[in-house]
Amino acid sequence: MSRSTIDTKPKLVAFANPTSPLAEAYRTLRTNIQFSSIDERIRTLMVASAQSGDGKSTTISNLAITYAQEGKRTLLIDGDLRKPSLHHMFAISNRTGLTNVLVNEQSWMSVVRSTHVPNLSVMAAGSIPPNPSEILASQRMKSLLEELGERFDMILFDTPPILAVTDGLIISSLCDGVVMVVKSGRTKHALARKLKLSLEHAKARIFGVVLNNVKRKSGEGYYDYYRYGYGHSKS
Repeated sequence: MSRSTIDTKPKLVAFANPTSPLAEAYRTLRTNIQFSSIDERIRTLMVASAQSGDGKSTTISNLAITYAQEGKRTLLIDGDLRKPSLHHMFAISNRTGLTNVLVNEQSWMSVVRSTHVPNLSVMAAGSIPPNPSEILASQRMKSLLEELGERFDMILFDTPPILAVTDGLIISSLCDGVVMVVKSGRTKHALARKLKLSLEHAKARIFGVVLNNVKRKSGEGYYDYYRYGYGHSKS
């Protein structure tokens, strides 16, 4: 597994500024996920949003960093095979990745990139396929997760917006749980409700909701990400 130079811009605050309130909010989110299932170990996780621009990729990236900082062998996978972004965030190549593994062009070991965050590795999306949903729903995808589960303690997925395509719902069915991300002042209530209903229809286990872009009470700007609600939801 090769090493990449992680991007330390503000989006990855859990790495760039681990003592900040925002980084602490991500650690709180991680802790709440762990306590949401006392009797069952959570090993695969994804975040879901109704639309693009809600902060899903930044949330899952910082959450992955906090798992790695806890000492867990963590793998972050870009499951957005239509408009991938994690390779930009972590400054790695997207020439090969998940797609290339699923069509048996590459082994997973050859496309996983180590980062400067100890214990954190990233798998880019790879080549853009003509049939993302079919590839993600393949038996090879299930087999790959089993293989990766033997090597990593935590596997986290970034995915496309749920209401745009079915890819995220397919991945949600393979994960132990899902965290919904909504953006204050942008994600309409009807869209958030439709997102929740779509995940429930796919029998995804919803751990809770992260509301981001919340204005500070002092009026001094906005939190980029802020834990709003967390709790059990019907699966």
